[in-house]
Amino acid sequence: METFLVFFLNGISYGLLLFMLSSGLTLIFSMMGVLNFAHTSFYMIGAYVAYALTGVIGFFPALIVAPLLVGAMGAAFERYCLRRVHVYGHVPELLITFGLSYVVLEVVRLIWGPANVDYRVPEALSGPLFTLANVKGQGLSLAWGGAAALCATDTGNTCTQFPLYRGFMALVALFMLGSLWLLLTRTRIGLIIQAALTHPDMAQALGHNVPRVMMGVFGGGCALAGLAGVIGGNAFVTEPNMATSVGAIIFVVVVVGGMGSLAGAFLASLLIGLLQTFAVVIDVSAVSVMQSLGHPVNFEHWAYPILKISVSQMAPILPYLLLVLILIFRPKGLLGTREE
Repeated sequence: METFLVFFLNGISYGLLLFMLSSGLTLIFSMMGVLNFAHTSFYMIGAYVAYALTGVIGFFPALIVAPLLVGAMGAAFERYCLRRVHVYGHVPELLITFGLSYVVLEVVRLIWGPANVDYRVPEALSGPLFTLANVKGQGLSLAWGGAAALCATDTGNTCTQFPLYRGFMALVALFMLGSLWLLLTRTRIGLIIQAALTHPDMAQALGHNVPRVMMGVFGGGCALAGLAGVIGGNAFVTEPNMATSVGAIIFVVVVVGGMGSLAGAFLASLLIGLLQTFAVVIDVSAVSVMQSLGHPVNFEHWAYPILKISVSQMAPILPYLLLVLILIFRPKGLLGTREE
């Protein structure tokens, strides 16, 4: 039971990290109609900038400064590059963002090298947040921190720990979600953004600078990706291929949730986070199920190599299988409304 709860929380925290990445991409697409292929490159920039700043100003100041710098880079790219090709349609937009992703990759390799950098979780956030202990004769017990007395080898208790940094990741993601919701629904800036989305000509006629709003939205979306890089880079690994490793899964999240739907991206992020977290520990295959039921297994049958594949082996492809099913049965995604 304690292992299930910790895996569940790990899946939620990973899903919230995916949402931080996908929310920026969803915001940019819903506002501008631009599918930014370089979005995860800004995630990588956020991780590397935070790594560089952490050694100078510390992790927590870098948590604020790095996303702002990444957002400024994104706004500058929209102003001086993306805006110039916007009038030519979606294909040039895709190509220029695709080209930017390779430029960023090579620049990162030139500056920091091809190997991973030593970007670590800060000491203040290392260690367990809480420990779930299965105490003999008492059942499940929760203790904050490491609970060394409960988990000593001579006690016979089984303990499962939930990392403090995972809890911090989830807290930052939830804070970002609440701030984004308040900004878009409860502030004048949010009203202007929504007006520029649905009636850009009317918003321009009322005196609002729609191109500047678009630039701010693109920069804000990139800043969200940078924030995900700051808190995700040290939780996993910071290296030049990190953008590629999460790029595909982010587009899966956006499509499954529904193109342009923040609520859909949130739901899809949690779903995929839990799916991948639990799948990697389920070492069950069709062959093992048949054997447990007493059904004879023909080892010479042509389908045997397929049937012996376990769920844990299929874990990396399960999100893409979900994507295929969503596109077949609900092309707009879980909560999508756009027709594009």
